[in-house]
Amino acid sequence: MKKRVLILVAMVAMVVMASAVGAEGGGPVAPSQGDKCPVCGMFVAKYPEFLCQVVFEDGSRAFFDGAKDMFKYYWNLPRYNPSRRQSDIRAVYVTEYYDQELVDGFKAYYVVGSTVYGPMGKELIPVKDEDAARELLVDHSGSSFLKFEEVTVEVLKTLD
Repeated sequence: MKKRVLILVAMVAMVVMASAVGAEGGGPVAPSQGDKCPVCGMFVAKYPEFLCQVVFEDGSRAFFDGAKDMFKYYWNLPRYNPSRRQSDIRAVYVTEYYDQELVDGFKAYYVVGSTVYGPMGKELIPVKDEDAARELLVDHSGSSFLKFEEVTVEVLKTLD
């Protein structure tokens, strides 16, 4: 329990520091207590260990309670945000499983089929590189890992 609290405190501090720097440059920022996932409607600040965000060219953002919902949004913008296109996206940030740091979601790897569950159940677990993906496969019985562009709508259907 103490380890989880320490990780949560460290994550909040990191996100607050990133907010001060990130807002101007399109980097990650902390969600407010009222920010909801546009896919499932959950309050995202309650789940910092799974937090993801999409940053648009105009600086606006969408926050998510996990990578699965972030990808649902990304692949179906006409449903969730009809005024946007994928070309409007400046950056994607995901919380890396092992370090609990927000990393570039386009460069991250995503582990499928692991024993790690997110707020919405089965989840894509982001890690920073291929070595971390292989480690998570072993540590948490994952079935495979994918790069950003390999996470398709068909993959997402297997997680629901």
